[in-house]
Amino acid sequence: MKTPIVSFLRSYQEKSPVRMHMPGHKGAGILGFEGMDLTEISGADELFAAEGIIKESEQNASSLFGCPTYYSTQGSTLCIQTMCTILCQDAKSKGKKPKILAGRNAHRSFIHAAALLDFDIAWLYGNSDYLSCKIHAEDLEKAIIESLPTAVYLTNPDYLGNLLDIQSLASVCKKHNVLLAIDNAHGAYLRFLEPSLHPIDLGADLCCDSAHKTLPVLTGGAYLHLSDSLNQVWANDVKHFMEYFSSTSPSYLIMASLDATNEVLDTTFKKSLSECLQRVDGLKNTLVQHGYTILSGEPMKITISTKEFGYTGNEIANLLMECDIYPEFYDSDYIVLMPSPYNTKDDLKRLETCLCGIDRKPILINKPPKLEQSKKAMNVRQALFSSSITLDVSKSLGQVCSSVTVSCPPAILPVIPGEVISESSIEVMKYYGIETVRVVKE
Repeated sequence: MKTPIVSFLRSYQEKSPVRMHMPGHKGAGILGFEGMDLTEISGADELFAAEGIIKESEQNASSLFGCPTYYSTQGSTLCIQTMCTILCQDAKSKGKKPKILAGRNAHRSFIHAAALLDFDIAWLYGNSDYLSCKIHAEDLEKAIIESLPTAVYLTNPDYLGNLLDIQSLASVCKKHNVLLAIDNAHGAYLRFLEPSLHPIDLGADLCCDSAHKTLPVLTGGAYLHLSDSLNQVWANDVKHFMEYFSSTSPSYLIMASLDATNEVLDTTFKKSLSECLQRVDGLKNTLVQHGYTILSGEPMKITISTKEFGYTGNEIANLLMECDIYPEFYDSDYIVLMPSPYNTKDDLKRLETCLCGIDRKPILINKPPKLEQSKKAMNVRQALFSSSITLDVSKSLGQVCSSVTVSCPPAILPVIPGEVISESSIEVMKYYGIETVRVVKE
């Protein structure tokens, strides 16, 4: 598979050109890779009006993912903002006010999009335990009937690696004629499993992938995917919508890494992924035999529920970091490790040695407090754009939250901007070590 962006950048660098254009380092910066860092000069194409090498590269990615695919150099955040715009415009085209039914574990970029686009949100919790978001088809159908949304937005996989039954959820959405958008930021690699577990393949209408999270792409590289049917409606508008939120100076280094990764995905990645999965499965089995509790879910995450082993996630993380092993995430209850095919066998062996060198202790029995559903005082837009002050969490009872900086793992907000802070949300924030919160100024 050709890599037209990479080829252009290399060819340009080899000319030893006189660069009378941005960026200011002129290809001779102090880091060593600036030679391939360009702006939108002649022949380099334009990300949001692609007609040349970028268009060709995106078409290559589309063939690999089996659906229309668009590049982002601003991570899944830009893709999520664009997805929300499409969902809003789709509702308006049908004469409806946008109202999105969203899983409570939505990323903060979704909250910010709600404020910027001013759409209504109905929250979907999935069950009575509001610190999880395990949504089943019957939960979704009931919520659709009750809230009458114009679209549904779900996160899959979540930060801990939990997977939803997207195929069943998509069937419910199609039954009720609402679009299904999936935040698949952690699951770009799911397309390359046998069989594919990618949301578009399972029936979603649109989704985002943070390519940099699980593929060999530079940080900030991401994909926006649309189903063929949805793309037929919005293909001429997608890049226009992306421009609403995007920098006018997209990174060519990130685009080049997306472009180069196409060749990898087309040739060696499936084999490398399969071999890595075998090694990760073997490591998980060894850890279980040592006494660890490993959560089930997506195959490329190792999520340990640490309290059954007698430790907090923070304590296990500190022991790993003493061995120069750095986890993706940890809190009081869990530690999340994210290997990829580009971790070596030695990497996994070092991880195994360190974890198996930790002695088990008596089980820790303290659990997260029960979180009650919060009451809404105003919408997200009103809350985020109101004057606000910072308070100690212990003094915030009855105040209206005005920020999204109170995220509690697994990435579920105990209180959303516009909601009243309750005793239970205060207890949850304290449990997770959150000391301050921004609230609407009275």
